[in-house]
Amino acid sequence: MSYFKKVRVRIAPSPTGDPHVGTAYVALFNYVYAKKHGGDFLLRIEDTDQVRAKSSSEAMIMRSLRWLGLEWDEGPDKGGSCGPYRQSERTAIYREHADLLIKSGHAYRCFCTAERLDAVRAQQREAGVTTAYDRHCRGLKDSEVEDQLKKGQPHVIRLKMPVSGVTSFVDEIRGVVEIENDRLDDQVLLKSDGYPTYHLANVVDDHLMKISHVIRAEEWINSTPKHVVLYDAFGWEKPKFAHLPLLRNADKSKISKRKNPVALTYYQRAGILPVTLMNFLANMGWSFGDDVEFFTIEEMMKKFDFKDIHLGGPVFDTVKLTWMNAHYMHKMSTDQFVNFVRNEIFTDDYLRALKPFVLERMSRFEQFVDNNSFFFNGALDYRGAEIIPKGKSTSDIMGMLSGLVEKLDDLYDWEHERIKAVIEAYKDEIGWKPKDIFMTLRLVVTGRKDSPPLFESMELIGREMVRFRMRDCIQALATMPPAPIA
Repeated sequence: MSYFKKVRVRIAPSPTGDPHVGTAYVALFNYVYAKKHGGDFLLRIEDTDQVRAKSSSEAMIMRSLRWLGLEWDEGPDKGGSCGPYRQSERTAIYREHADLLIKSGHAYRCFCTAERLDAVRAQQREAGVTTAYDRHCRGLKDSEVEDQLKKGQPHVIRLKMPVSGVTSFVDEIRGVVEIENDRLDDQVLLKSDGYPTYHLANVVDDHLMKISHVIRAEEWINSTPKHVVLYDAFGWEKPKFAHLPLLRNADKSKISKRKNPVALTYYQRAGILPVTLMNFLANMGWSFGDDVEFFTIEEMMKKFDFKDIHLGGPVFDTVKLTWMNAHYMHKMSTDQFVNFVRNEIFTDDYLRALKPFVLERMSRFEQFVDNNSFFFNGALDYRGAEIIPKGKSTSDIMGMLSGLVEKLDDLYDWEHERIKAVIEAYKDEIGWKPKDIFMTLRLVVTGRKDSPPLFESMELIGREMVRFRMRDCIQALATMPPAPIA
């Protein structure tokens, strides 16, 4: 008799950054599969990386998924019979299960220091072999382990992987997948701080939450044999696995923020309709059939089958996304159009925030749109803009912007004083004069030399659009002839 009584799937994002379009892509296919089969769709927050995990990121993930209409049945904010749904609240469960694996002989304590591990890797690189843990502690006697524990030696818990043969599993999209065991490391399951790695937490949570189908991105294929070994070690029935093709840039590289905006919040800010993005993501790697590109999620549920997923690497084509958005915009009724513009573009809150900064630059209200268009625009046209200050080259500006936008990626409290502090610190770090960096940023962010105060403008334009414009300017500069140093 199967452990799984119904279809249950999950999306398990890490709250360590902006909500990613890849998260929405995987969530969509999980949601559709669950609803097609009358099952449950769960949201689990994988926040065991306590250094990088942010509550603000978790909140953005939830808002973005709800904006798309991907509502979960169980999750941190809703509860459910299998909670808690944040991994940071489940650490005792992971420790208990790690101990079970040690007692059954499927895992062991590893006392190797970081220095020893670094030395082993260096030797392996010098020998031209794959870097991997050398299983130094795998054969420790019980007495040796007890002696180390009495000394209070920090340690991790590792999984005993088979050292020969193959581990295989059936992928619902790819068929049978086999991986040679000699390619697999003795994976760390529990870190020295008591927090689990992805592998232990993932398997334990999926089992206890009765996840029947693990539908995730193909980057996890190489980890799945480790999960299969873990399921077998616990004596648990395995779920079915399906690994979706990764979203790609036009050059077939993995989609990244350096080549395409990847934050869901950016697309919401840019005025992409939720129905557009959902329809666009549904076409990523899956075919509705009969050359149909426009369809509802309800229609997708009726037709969806894993066999219709293509493995060629779907291209996240923002030009096509914009074309699809125009299709849906043109179908809007007058009331829908007016409501969207009022509720998403010219909101009362946004106009109130703008008033102190824009009114002093106006003498007639007809000037409002022309004077302040950069507060509402998306991409700016940098052709002819005097972005390169005297004494700097194009590469200087590209390098400055690249470094600064990485700093701003980590700023979640998007308030002008904090923005100023980050930029001031970066200015000092790279040794630039204030006029060089501030005027350049003003042109990059607003497209104008004359605008309201820079940091307040950046706050009002918003985190998503400011970072997009900076990266967009870097790409624009890369295609321009190099500017001579004046």
